Amino acid sequence: MSLELRQVSLRVGAETHIHPTTLALEPGGFNTLLGETLSGKTTLLRLMAGLVKPTAGEVWFDGRDVTGVSVQQRGVSMVYQQFINYPNFSVFDNIASPLKVAGVSAAEIKSRVGRIAEMLRLSPLLDRRPSELSGGQQQRTALARALVKDAGLVLLDEPLANLDYKLREALRDELPRLFASQGCTVVYATTEPAEALLLGGHVATLHEGRVTQFGACATVYREPADLASARVFSDPPINVATARKVGDEVQLADGVRWAAPQAVRTLPDGPITVALRPHHVQPGGNRASRPMQGATVSATVPAPVPERVPVTGRVLICEISGSESVVHFALAGTTWVSQAHGVQIHPVGEEAQFALDVDRCLYFDAAGRRLAA
Repeated sequence: MSLELRQVSLRVGAETHIHPTTLALEPGGFNTLLGETLSGKTTLLRLMAGLVKPTAGEVWFDGRDVTGVSVQQRGVSMVYQQFINYPNFSVFDNIASPLKVAGVSAAEIKSRVGRIAEMLRLSPLLDRRPSELSGGQQQRTALARALVKDAGLVLLDEPLANLDYKLREALRDELPRLFASQGCTVVYATTEPAEALLLGGHVATLHEGRVTQFGACATVYREPADLASARVFSDPPINVATARKVGDEVQLADGVRWAAPQAVRTLPDGPITVALRPHHVQPGGNRASRPMQGATVSATVPAPVPERVPVTGRVLICEISGSESVVHFALAGTTWVSQAHGVQIHPVGEEAQFALDVDRCLYFDAAGRRLAA
């Protein structure tokens, strides 16, 4: 099923919840809405489902304007962050409920529920009530009820947010394959950039009720169209600083400078915005790049060595979480964040050395538009 929003907007009183949005989702594919809480993800899902009518614009399904069509007539399934199951129904009856409402025959219901239950590993649980299920089993029941309808459009509003880590990881891996086998168009809302990358497909980044960019997930991550999209697609937050373009150099602070890429060299000298993701800020100062153990290195064409610019910053926060360390430090009047593997111990208040992988820097003009490399 194709789904297209044409200049859709939503205002409630004097407040604009969704600014004019034109968006054509990938039909039969996995589409992610990525943005912070209150960025407009749930509102967009509700507009797509027909639960809310837009103030202006049109919603089209498969070449048909359905803006005024009720949710019951749209062939849409929706799964929410909170498990929504009928407490007095068995798992079987919970999954079968939309088919019973639609008047599907008992034989067809049994066949379709059995197929979906097998797919979601719920077959041994069909006689249980929701209160007898774990959180993951309850959410899989809600997903099964959405799938059993064979709807052309499935809307998922942060469906894994309330599950524990292991369940989230397992279902993240399963969901794209699961829906691919159904042939439906899926829209999945999340606040987590890592989740969007794991799910793949296409992504729309949202900021304050605006879709800032839409495209293949890996492309939007690597090539954000603007600073707002880059901020949305980074966790921990992307490092953003004002530098200066001087001749063929980018100057961040006294003694911190590097060769400007071609797109920056064409600009007049003056202020420029530089952004660098935390995992491209590594502890330890300037270190030469080394090939990984077991990697094949050409004897005639050496691999390019990333340019790493050493900086010294005052440590503000040092967070160690298992296999990863996140350090916040002050540099050139701005707080920077370094994210690195392993345990990196840096006492708060002391000076520490870091290295900026400036080959990975993103550059933006005064309007926040990214300058192509």
